[in-house]
Amino acid sequence: MNNTEPKTIKIFDTTLRDGEQSPGASMNIEEKLRLAKQLQKLNVDVIEAGFPIASEGDFEAVKKVAQTIKGPEIAGLCRAGFKDIDRAWEALKYAEEKGRIHTFIATSDIHMKYKLQMTPAQVLEAAVKGVKRARSYTGNVEFSCEDAVRTDLKFLAEVVGAVIDAGATVVNIPDTVGYTIPFEYFNIIKYLKDNVKNIDDAVISVHCHNDLGLSVANSIAAVQAGAGQVECTINGIGERAGNCSLEEFVMAIRTRGDILPFKTNVVTEQLTPASRLLTQVTGIAVQQNKAIVGANAFAHEAGIHQHGMLMDKSTYEIMTPESVGLKASALVLGKHSGRHAFKKRLEELGHELDEDALNKAFTRFKALADLKKEVYDEDLDTIVADQTKKIDEKYKLSHITVTCGSFAVATATVQMEIDGMQVRTAELGDGPVDATLKAIKKLAKRDAQLLQYNVGSITGGTDALGEVTVRITEGERNPVVGRGSSTDIIEASAKAYIDALNRLYFATDRDVESL
Repeated sequence: MNNTEPKTIKIFDTTLRDGEQSPGASMNIEEKLRLAKQLQKLNVDVIEAGFPIASEGDFEAVKKVAQTIKGPEIAGLCRAGFKDIDRAWEALKYAEEKGRIHTFIATSDIHMKYKLQMTPAQVLEAAVKGVKRARSYTGNVEFSCEDAVRTDLKFLAEVVGAVIDAGATVVNIPDTVGYTIPFEYFNIIKYLKDNVKNIDDAVISVHCHNDLGLSVANSIAAVQAGAGQVECTINGIGERAGNCSLEEFVMAIRTRGDILPFKTNVVTEQLTPASRLLTQVTGIAVQQNKAIVGANAFAHEAGIHQHGMLMDKSTYEIMTPESVGLKASALVLGKHSGRHAFKKRLEELGHELDEDALNKAFTRFKALADLKKEVYDEDLDTIVADQTKKIDEKYKLSHITVTCGSFAVATATVQMEIDGMQVRTAELGDGPVDATLKAIKKLAKRDAQLLQYNVGSITGGTDALGEVTVRITEGERNPVVGRGSSTDIIEASAKAYIDALNRLYFATDRDVESL
């Protein structure tokens, strides 16, 4: 039996940077800070807070996180150019020695030829100069070889050795396009370990995308080959098919410690609260059968499974729901519950509200409890999301009146407050939702296009709290997601559409590269 102490793998969370680059997942400063505080509770080693040069908003968000969060290192992404690096440190300097400059340049033939239009020698020179510039600010420098897995191995080794000599303390070998498979990735990391003479002077990091559904498997293969840091996101959110899922990687390491001699510093009981908070902030729901944090991850319906669970939970559960932050009961509160019990349950679900937000959330809870026999955890999550989302509001819903029927054309009369002024109009539509959204669009005087409309109930029953998520765009702007909830699905639709219009109005377009 091997009694060697497991190697600690650093967890580098990039939810606020790569995760935010998912279409429609952009976050404002307050939302980023809420998530950063949850990542602090999760005890990740590094929080990549954004891409400071991308926009003024991104710069301020990285700065705010650097000023506020204690414990994890705070990273900011930047290209290898001096302007990018200087801007990154302007934001990161508030984290002092915990600030990490994360600079990168592409190294694959296809990227050098078509994107950068640079020779390998020019790329090598830019990489070294970039790292040296970063080192002039801090000793905490990470360098990434973008599209590393499609890079010629000899050139990759040359770049890695050169940037370590220049002062990089972490070298990232990303699978930028989710192209590699586990044994191949293992061999790439092993090649670097065997052929870069100064490789032990830096930590090898890996950043895997999930285009082939192999990001977690590839990350595990990489640490088996000698990597010491894994870059990942909550819920696996990120560009295209997303990134390595933090919760899946961490729980795989924890659950299979019998054959994987590794550990992390993550407080796994905070995984579910982190997942729920990200869903609330972005409006991007987790699929029901998502590993670890999906609604069905610890659900058992088949009779034979239920029988096994009654005999011994280990028959069908390889980890406990408590280990990832879940509670046993679904029913939590009703209309006779008091404020004290309400506050305690919110805290158990990972929500911390100030007194004003708590009072507003409790008022909303009481109103909902009068409409429903049962109030579930998911209802509470939605109430908190509505009360704590802090986006600027140009448009506010005042009231809606809808008439419709089998032999009547749907008509919606909508009154809104726009820049403090009350305005009202009526529109006909192909159903009550269509009429309502047309009226809102007319009042807002926006040429927004509805890309996606999703409606669902937060819980079961005809009295369920309904939740609507919409995705809209306008012109060349990046899509945004809006979210609304109500026991009235028409009202929920209006709230979601207006939420999206506000986000569209105050959004800052981003056009940045990702690893």
